[in-house]
Amino acid sequence: MIIKINPKNPQPRLIRKVVDVLKEGGVIAYPTDTIYGLGCDLYQKDAIERVHRLKKHSKNKRLSIICADLKDISNYAHVPDYAYRIMRALIAGPYTFILEATKLVPKIMLTNQKTVGIRVPDNNISLALVRELEHPIITTSVIRPDESLYSDPEEIDQMFGKALDLVIDGGTIVAAHSSIVDLTDDYPRVLRAGKGDVSFIRE
Repeated sequence: MIIKINPKNPQPRLIRKVVDVLKEGGVIAYPTDTIYGLGCDLYQKDAIERVHRLKKHSKNKRLSIICADLKDISNYAHVPDYAYRIMRALIAGPYTFILEATKLVPKIMLTNQKTVGIRVPDNNISLALVRELEHPIITTSVIRPDESLYSDPEEIDQMFGKALDLVIDGGTIVAAHSSIVDLTDDYPRVLRAGKGDVSFIRE
């Protein structure tokens, strides 16, 4: 099922409808500022396992979460002072930050290093979902068999069909990976240069 939501002014009624699906353990496709992602409620273990199966990868593969803002991040990750300053300058935006997870992050989401990837995308739809749900949603990229990224919700719906509970049509986007910045050490490390500018970070 496809639901068309206004990307500039998401309709509250439709956002609530999507959140109801998430609360019931649904898996959705939805837009961010970088990609169309697969997502579910952070606290729905069965839904997270479904995401892993749809992605056809190991449960040890890192999935990221979307938080509403910098204050929200501090509930789910330990944020060093220098990391706070960096994130304050960059969010909302096309970045994934790797941080040490707090106990609020379910074990199924954690790597062996007990870290979690966190995003605050510059996208009104995904942020509206998180605010209505009142805790994070999972995010992971939707990738074609040729490893390219989907940018059209209609194509995602045709590809996954009933494997997804819902696809949000937030318009066609120019798909590109986020930049990944590791903030778990005493200095930032760029793990992947993507859409977000990381030229200011020196190794």
